[in-house]
Amino acid sequence: MSALTRNEAQLRAQLLDVHHYTVSLDLTVGDDTFDSATVIRFTARAAGDTFLELKPDALLSVVLDGHPLDPAALDGNRFPLTGLTPGPHELRLDTRMRYSRTGEGLHRFTDPADGETYVYTQMFLDDVQRVFPAFDQPDLKAVFEFTVTAPAHWTVLANGVTTRTADRPTDGAGVWQSAPTPVISTYLAAFAAGPWHSVRTEHAGLPFGIHCRQSLAPHLDTDADEILSITTACFDRYQEKFSEPYPFDSYDQAFVPEFNAGAMENPGLVTFRDEFVFRSAVTDTERQRRAMVIAHEMAHMWFGDLVTLAWFDDIWLNESFAEYMGYQTLTEATRFTGTWTEFGMERKPWGYDADQRPSTHPVAPAPDDVPDTASALLNFDGISYAKGASALRQLVAWLGEKDFLAGINTHFARHKFANASLADFVDSLAAHTERDVHAWADIWLRTTGIDTLTPQIEEAPDGWTLTVDRHGSRPHHIAVGVYDHDPVDPHILELRELLDLDVPSRDVISAGGPRPALLVLNDADLTYAKVRLDDTSVETALRGLSGIPEPLTRAVVWNSLRDMVRDGELQPDTYLMTAAAHLHQEQDLAVVQGVLTFARNHVAVRYVAPGERPAALATITSIARDLLRRTEDGSDPGLRLTAVRTLIDSATQPDTIAAWLADDTVPGGPELDPELRWRILARLAVLGAVGESEIDAALAADPSATGEEGAARCRAALPTEEAKAAAWQRLFQDDTLSNYLFSATAQGFWQPEQADLVRQYVTRFYPDAVALGARRGPAIGEAAGRWAFPAHAVDEINLQAGRACLQNPDILPLLRRKLVDQLDDLARALRVRSQ
Repeated sequence: MSALTRNEAQLRAQLLDVHHYTVSLDLTVGDDTFDSATVIRFTARAAGDTFLELKPDALLSVVLDGHPLDPAALDGNRFPLTGLTPGPHELRLDTRMRYSRTGEGLHRFTDPADGETYVYTQMFLDDVQRVFPAFDQPDLKAVFEFTVTAPAHWTVLANGVTTRTADRPTDGAGVWQSAPTPVISTYLAAFAAGPWHSVRTEHAGLPFGIHCRQSLAPHLDTDADEILSITTACFDRYQEKFSEPYPFDSYDQAFVPEFNAGAMENPGLVTFRDEFVFRSAVTDTERQRRAMVIAHEMAHMWFGDLVTLAWFDDIWLNESFAEYMGYQTLTEATRFTGTWTEFGMERKPWGYDADQRPSTHPVAPAPDDVPDTASALLNFDGISYAKGASALRQLVAWLGEKDFLAGINTHFARHKFANASLADFVDSLAAHTERDVHAWADIWLRTTGIDTLTPQIEEAPDGWTLTVDRHGSRPHHIAVGVYDHDPVDPHILELRELLDLDVPSRDVISAGGPRPALLVLNDADLTYAKVRLDDTSVETALRGLSGIPEPLTRAVVWNSLRDMVRDGELQPDTYLMTAAAHLHQEQDLAVVQGVLTFARNHVAVRYVAPGERPAALATITSIARDLLRRTEDGSDPGLRLTAVRTLIDSATQPDTIAAWLADDTVPGGPELDPELRWRILARLAVLGAVGESEIDAALAADPSATGEEGAARCRAALPTEEAKAAAWQRLFQDDTLSNYLFSATAQGFWQPEQADLVRQYVTRFYPDAVALGARRGPAIGEAAGRWAFPAHAVDEINLQAGRACLQNPDILPLLRRKLVDQLDDLARALRVRSQ
């Protein structure tokens, strides 16, 4: 299959205006395929040749302006249209298409809980051609209408309001018609069909709905008020911020199974991974995360859907804007007012890490660096999301929110229902400020890497002075927190003053009073940079971090310590000891979760030597036990749940968690729900404390999709040669394995405790993953690089095998990118261990 190049897209856009797609789909054909009939109306501006894209199981007929064309002319995924004359044209294609089990195109899922089947589209980035033929590029916008024939008890959702217009006489199948959309890009066309459980309401004169599969209905109903109240609150806030009204006729949110991303911004029909329908206990930060995704996707209705990128070099314009606006609007419009702390602890490290790898790229890459759709897929990472959002937050701090929003609204007015580029965006901002936004964009968005800011404090006769060294090239507008020990309780730090500072600056900040106990650059986390602490501040932080008054400041300091570990400037065991000293007093759950995640998944797995791992896990377990004792009174259920999960995942002996699984009334133990039961069983499988029979019994008790994933994870984690061989076969030979079952199996396979058992598979991974990616495509290739990579094997054998693999020119691009990132992280871990 051929990836569309930017040059081809530009030539086709010069030749064609595409007006309208009428797509008729029959979902009653069978379990493997569906019928798709498409009518495309377009105009050729001049005589010429072009093509459209489709990936059919069978191309049955093609008719252009009433004249049949030969279906055999299909070449890969391209059907040529030659000899077009200037003027209007009508193209009709009848195809049989194949359902997906990888989350691409039209994904089909049968719920093991009740046998009901659901299908939904995921057209991004170039997968519309798996569902119906199209001129598949973002700047050939058109109107879309769907007619969908589906089983009698199904409901069909689409971008526009849908109506059941008829029942087929032979079998009662429903025929559903969607209202025509405004002009949108091909990748944004969407529908979903199945026996949905729906909760509907009306707000601001529009129909709103949330939908999930039937087996999740009780759980959606439990949270429906929260989901809808967040949705409508964000909707109202966006209506206040943006001068352009909401541009579509309805707002549906469908929680769909086996979804590869967090969510997708289809206009009027946002699709979410249905793990956001919580069937077990969750923390408030997880509720906040769901709320942020709701806010993020709604921001896309304007930035991405109303105004769309012209080519995928500007994907950051979609994602960075929605990321920034999602966090900011959630803070302004809902009860989740601490969102930027969670952003600092979870999202910014994602960006920081990505920006220090060989695969780094500018937030806004040059057009020539995104020559085709295959390369565009590589840029959905911590740079396009977290770094881009951080850059926008810094821009708002620099411009002021009033001028920023004025520029945004000018951008919407100039380019609504059309396409725009970075240059257009910057021009709109520049219209409302005297500041040089073009220069700012060049230095922030067109460059790579991360700056490091380091304070230099000198004693002075009447106080102290501060200068800030910058390793990097970007200007930064930051706050500097100056802290002293509380005179009564030295464990508490008090803010003396908050300095406003531009970096770089030739000015030396002179301050009176004693040298501060702690000085924090980027105190409000308004910029994107690594920050270092002076020697005195390091000692204060290690001893008194929990005494810093604001959680966002604590997040900045924890991230500084995290970066020092990754850069070999702070011993991993010092980080763990600092966590042990302070987390039991930490009040912000996002901080607790962020520190424990880094400690468990990075320090204990990669940064300490194998012989030191038991001690690292013992420290983490001790932290979890301290948190459990602190929450015995039930005052903080989210913190208690975090502690329980951590204790389970870090257990080196099975006794305690096995007792919990056998009897959830054990004093001091948790109340078990499905998620905790599977989590315990997975850890017991790693430790060799359960076998196939216990896994089978657990699946019989929970015959859900989540149960199937849990069982797959547990089976792959069993410490026997037979279990590992069977799991490897499922991963790399069973091409019917769905995307979620693949990821679950891969997650169970590699366990640091089983290094000797799986040693033979470390070097086998590379050729097997390359072959798998070639067969199954980007989604599974990316999953293999993410989940099936032997990350625990921090040694030269793994590193050299991976580097040799990268010499293969035929690796799927998305898999290559994952391998480059994983191997760089592996090399970093080796350096940290050698310090």
